Amino acid sequence: MADELEILRRADPVPPDGPRYADGPLDPRAEHQLHLLLREPPARRRLRLPAKSARRPSTAGRRGPRLLWSAVALTVVVATALTLLLGGPSATPAIAAPRPLVVRTDTTPVGLAVLAARAENAADGGPTLRKGTHVQTWSLGMSDDKPPITLPLERIVRWKADARHTELVVATDPRHPGRPVLTDENGSPRLVDDGEVLVRRTYPPSWSDAPPEAPPPHDRAGLLAYLTEAAHEQGPLDTPRLLDAVGLLLDNWTLGARESAAVAGLLSEARGLRPVGRVTDRLGRAGQAYVYDGTTGVRRMLIMSADDGAVLGMETTYTAPQPEYGVRTGDVMEYSAWMR
Repeated sequence: MADELEILRRADPVPPDGPRYADGPLDPRAEHQLHLLLREPPARRRLRLPAKSARRPSTAGRRGPRLLWSAVALTVVVATALTLLLGGPSATPAIAAPRPLVVRTDTTPVGLAVLAARAENAADGGPTLRKGTHVQTWSLGMSDDKPPITLPLERIVRWKADARHTELVVATDPRHPGRPVLTDENGSPRLVDDGEVLVRRTYPPSWSDAPPEAPPPHDRAGLLAYLTEAAHEQGPLDTPRLLDAVGLLLDNWTLGARESAAVAGLLSEARGLRPVGRVTDRLGRAGQAYVYDGTTGVRRMLIMSADDGAVLGMETTYTAPQPEYGVRTGDVMEYSAWMR
């Protein structure tokens, strides 16, 4: 399938400067290339361009066939792209879905208590707290009647001095720069260009003294109370809810060194969060991985910087299949990578 897709890309029946997926007829070059792809045996398929001196064929009496070619082109492009992106019964893992992060087994895991001590030592003179976030996310969209799809997004939120803030959401996948990206805007999966802006908003001034909009404290006890309130929990936070609350915090704030040290300290006290070794996240950053194996059929992995204890990312994978949704053991449910 990968070879067939590459042939289709090179033939380019729908060029970037033309009306993509339009209802209108194909031009002569596109019709010629698509004819070669559809009619020639795979072993003979090569990229062939019409001679520059070729005359434009007459369109008289050809409206029906040309519209038919347009429908064929649309079907081939969309079907090929979605087959590769969504996968099929005998397909390799879909390129839109990231593989689970792989922990290096030849490395010595660093305990969270050790990491928390490093973070505390690095707190003085480190970066400062900033409101807003910059995060790359992947999330699995599922339905009863369609295959699961993974939707890659990059989100940047910046706050201004007058309490206004901006939000920019872009469809992009750093693993495949320049390639089309799958999105499900309005609940309808479709391909968009890499880097296409999905959301660009400016919000009016907003003031709040409640978490997560209020600045987080940088001591363990104060931060625990803050996260409990932000998560709308009445009782103590167990490990899964603590991880969720930390993710909520990072979706609203870019932590400074002192706040990161407080988070590392809280996580070092969490039950069931065990060190497993070194891992490289999807942005190419090295970190230490910590895993929580819950009882709900999912595994949570936390990735933290080995130098200063900053949280780099979180990944959730399925530990049991869900055949009714087309989900297999080991599929990534969601992933977030936070940046400064």
